Amino acid sequence: MPGSAETTSVVQPGSLRAWVLACRPATLTAAVVPVMVGSAVAHAVGAFRALPALAALVGAILIQIATNFANDVFDHEKGADTEERLGPTRATASGLLTPRQMRAGLVATIALTLVPGIYLVAVGGWPIVAIGIASVLSGVAYTGGPYPLGYHGLGDVFVFVFFGLVAVCGTVFVQVDAVPPLAWLASVPVGAIATAVLVVNNVRDRETDVKAGKRTLAVRLGKRGGIAEYALLMVMAYAAPVVAVLGLGLGPWVLLPLASLPLAIVLLNKLATGEGRPLNAVLARTAMLLLVYGALFSGGLVLS
Repeated sequence: MPGSAETTSVVQPGSLRAWVLACRPATLTAAVVPVMVGSAVAHAVGAFRALPALAALVGAILIQIATNFANDVFDHEKGADTEERLGPTRATASGLLTPRQMRAGLVATIALTLVPGIYLVAVGGWPIVAIGIASVLSGVAYTGGPYPLGYHGLGDVFVFVFFGLVAVCGTVFVQVDAVPPLAWLASVPVGAIATAVLVVNNVRDRETDVKAGKRTLAVRLGKRGGIAEYALLMVMAYAAPVVAVLGLGLGPWVLLPLASLPLAIVLLNKLATGEGRPLNAVLARTAMLLLVYGALFSGGLVLS
């Protein structure tokens, strides 16, 4: 993963590349996969609709980018992104964008969510208004506001709820006009693996987070606690397809995600034995695992 000095030497402050870096493209899989799986659920129950699915995808990506912008500027202002940072370059902390520019980008991105949002409200009604407002506010409150969720050990719950339950079930709702049991079940592995990405981040950063006053679960529970949480999340993820077959009567194709289980085991071992900057690779591959799992699960749901 890039170091700060190397990245800032090739990216001009205020440039388009600085904004692309601030968007954190590698994190956008966490927005894409819930919509992909939710749309596969809609197809499985015979109610897939392309336009609501596309609008949900655009809205999810914009909310993810807004959350990244908020995280970038608020972590900088709270002193969490220092020179000791082990993860990728942050645009505000490295001087590529000013806090004022980042706040303007945050407001503009939130405004853009109204474009797909208005269409989705027309399709799904007032429940979509509640989901949209809650998603945007939670994204900002993750690191901003008087009680930043990520600074009080609530980031894991936030990610599981909004990247799993809300995103998958919301995508199903705008296509099916209901949330069947399969949608709830399908949201569990998506939320679990998305949360696992955060766990790796917090295990890597736990020492610098202590200095910044961030009380993440990894800070509270220590590395062993983080490893146990990662393992539990993977158990939840890989149990879901089995429950879909045994409990909901879906066909064996839905077991396709089990093909990615060896990768999950390797990543768990690397998290347990690694420390510091090498965990950047574990984080990136856990995000890749989310994409691979999501694609296999979606394919299995469609074929079943």
